[in-house]
Amino acid sequence: MSVTIRDAAPADEAAWRGLWSGFLDFYGVALDPAVTDRTWARLMDPASPLKARLAVVDGAVQGFAIHQHHPSTWVMGEDCYMEDLFVAPSARGKGLGAALIEDLIELARAKGWHRLYWHTDHDNADARRVYDRFVQADGAIRYRMRL
Repeated sequence: MSVTIRDAAPADEAAWRGLWSGFLDFYGVALDPAVTDRTWARLMDPASPLKARLAVVDGAVQGFAIHQHHPSTWVMGEDCYMEDLFVAPSARGKGLGAALIEDLIELARAKGWHRLYWHTDHDNADARRVYDRFVQADGAIRYRMRL
């Protein structure tokens, strides 16, 4: 198995959309197609901090890590937030999720960002097994208000 992790490119749109659909299905979310269109446009916009790294296995896109960097009040610099991580069900158990996180760690260090963080549902046991290999949950509870 040959794995490459790289930035998403315009030619990856169809593959990304297929994975994105699986990601939304996993979480039971139905988004307005305009939101997905805007997300892809931001991922491709060089001026946007929102970016995607793709896990490509033997030429096929099998996973993504969508991330963004931002200033922090807790460090003298920026942090990296991994907003979404997804691996195709057929490619799970092969280390792609961990490879995407390791890639973001390397990317963040290379850019001088100070911390990498992410969230997951408390009952997402499969993801938490991967995440716990890197760091233990810090006990934070997320509050989100729709406006």
